[in-house]
Amino acid sequence: MRIRIDHETRYAYDRAARFIVQVLRLTPRSTESQQVRDWRIETDVDARIRRTEDAFGNIVHTLYTERPTSGLMVRVTGEVATVDTGGVLKGTPERLSPLVFLRETTLTHADAALRDLAGRVGPGDDLTRLHSLMGLIHAEVAFMVGATTADHTAADAWAQRQGVCQDHAQIFIACARRLGIPARYVSGHLHRTDGIVDQEASHAWAEGFVEGLGWVGFDPANGVCPTEHYVRVASGLDALGAAPIRGTSYGGGRESMTVALRVRHMQQTQQQQQRQGWS
Repeated sequence: MRIRIDHETRYAYDRAARFIVQVLRLTPRSTESQQVRDWRIETDVDARIRRTEDAFGNIVHTLYTERPTSGLMVRVTGEVATVDTGGVLKGTPERLSPLVFLRETTLTHADAALRDLAGRVGPGDDLTRLHSLMGLIHAEVAFMVGATTADHTAADAWAQRQGVCQDHAQIFIACARRLGIPARYVSGHLHRTDGIVDQEASHAWAEGFVEGLGWVGFDPANGVCPTEHYVRVASGLDALGAAPIRGTSYGGGRESMTVALRVRHMQQTQQQQQRQGWS
């Protein structure tokens, strides 16, 4: 299917910031499951944008403002053609050994309660155990917007049995690593099948490494492996490593941020354009 993404982030400052630096992991790369047809990054201020790649193979743009500014807008728009590969990821540059993704981070630390959860995963091969783990998390952690913040750890979210997709993914990662299975965090976009196109934030899921298959995606928030409705953007050890936007400003005082995101099937976009033309 063809998915259209329009993602806009706006920052406002109490007073003009002398300079702003933003690291953007907003650009997907083509794989066997997705082909990037068109992708653009725009901003409304004088800025330099430099493209690189990080150690995880993510496409990274670093934005530097050229002069003091009281606000900043970053917009990405693009189109991605996707196919269903059963959650199996192929065609990405893998510069690191899968064993790197056994490394624990602050956000994915497995406390006693998470170790108990991992211990509830039944026997079987790694793929079977990862599916079982996804099912447990999906059944027992309620999806609740506002229940957590970006600073909440996997242990925090599991303790309260609620959170958002970031929390589901990090609980999965913490437990998979406890089982001795390399796992990593993935940020991206989800085309919703319920017709809702305006979303509050990008989506997140996890990938586990399975011998003979490679990296396989698991979305505990929805209880499924990624399908053609998913657009993969970036990966890392945890949510911080795959964050769409991270940065800093010098001066400016208090900062506020708003996000507007639309994820549409291109057929929906064309139908909307036709209706607007007829009105």
